[in-house]
Amino acid sequence: MATCGVGLLRDDLRRRIIRLAIPALGTLAIEPMYVLVDTAIVGRLGTPQLAGMAIASTILLTVVSLTAALEYGLTPDVAFAHGRQDAPEARRIAANGLQLAALIGAPMGIAVAVTARPLAWLLGGRGEVLVHATTYLRISALGLPFVLVAYVGHGVMRGVNQLRHPLAVVLVANVVNVVLELVAVYGLDLGVAGSAWSTVIVQVFAAAAFLVVMRPHLTALTPSWARMRPVLASGAHFAVRSLAMFTVWNSATFVAARIDVPTLAAHQVLTQLFMFLALALDALAIPAQSLVAGALGGGRPHEARWVGSISTRLSFWCALGLGALLAAASPFAPHLFSDDPAVQSRLTAGLLILAVMQLPGAVAFALDGALIGAKDERWLARRAVLNLAGYAPLAVATFVAPSLGLAGLWGAQLTWMLLRAVVNRQRWRRLSAADFHLEPS
Repeated sequence: MATCGVGLLRDDLRRRIIRLAIPALGTLAIEPMYVLVDTAIVGRLGTPQLAGMAIASTILLTVVSLTAALEYGLTPDVAFAHGRQDAPEARRIAANGLQLAALIGAPMGIAVAVTARPLAWLLGGRGEVLVHATTYLRISALGLPFVLVAYVGHGVMRGVNQLRHPLAVVLVANVVNVVLELVAVYGLDLGVAGSAWSTVIVQVFAAAAFLVVMRPHLTALTPSWARMRPVLASGAHFAVRSLAMFTVWNSATFVAARIDVPTLAAHQVLTQLFMFLALALDALAIPAQSLVAGALGGGRPHEARWVGSISTRLSFWCALGLGALLAAASPFAPHLFSDDPAVQSRLTAGLLILAVMQLPGAVAFALDGALIGAKDERWLARRAVLNLAGYAPLAVATFVAPSLGLAGLWGAQLTWMLLRAVVNRQRWRRLSAADFHLEPS
């Protein structure tokens, strides 16, 4: 009877993960469409425009990654409070997150706008590419405060396991973005600037929608340093982790820019496809965050252990399907993003490497989610820095010998992803065996 009960609980957890993963998949798959739409539309303007956007979007993603705690840190905190039946504390946590977004967002946007040109130059932008990168970056900086509000909205709604509202907001926002961008870029002939302005307008709309959605999960709260300090401490760990991860993408962009413009343009497409597919796989990591945290908040470590295991298996099977589709599409997909034969030829080989990356990526992403749910962000931060050892050798070799091209750059990222999968799996097993009693790592 006990075995039967365990089996029923595991089946119930599997169904809950899938029920939460479906709207999460929709949200995460649609959300990066902002940049994919920008990439496809700007790519038709010309290779320098696409290369400029590659640099600008890399800088934006890096800057926003520093505030990851507003999304990934809030989810387990809110879920843990709900797991121990403390709804008032969950609302206070959500309010603290919104206060931090307001305090951080405006200064961040101003800093990016002021330093746009030197940042783009440091990442390899020169000549016409530098002009387009600076234009896109300065305009996009205006949307950063609203992006942070949306991050808080995602984190809070995931923590209470209500993922349909974020899906609706992101879906409507992306449809509006496509329409506005087509009008701005082609109808009004605003070029790269039109692409950036349309995205900023939509980010304002999305932030307002998230404020409405979050309202039942917020409470009036006077800003308190004592309450914000733990969030900032957690945020520091997430920032280190994000910086280490974006070191990979930023340095790869720098090396691609050193090779030639077609390689940089092809690298931009591959990077955005990687982000798209990674976030799609992350759909199974999102339920792991909230369900692991909720189980631990309710004193059920065995349930947290099962969530991690089930999420990993489901993620791996999804990755098999995505990898097969990507490999099959590699001969003709490059034509969707560029008319330049040099860009197309580089993309075909890169897409095959990206297809293989899905398998270790599935394990790494699922267990990232489970470990975040277990509040193991300190270990994740330290390990993210050490994981660079799996990327650096081949990346440096490509810098020294540019003839290695995209194969060298993306081979380096494949090695990095394999290492992430291995160490995450080892850490999860260790934590599970210790019933999630975290010790200094």
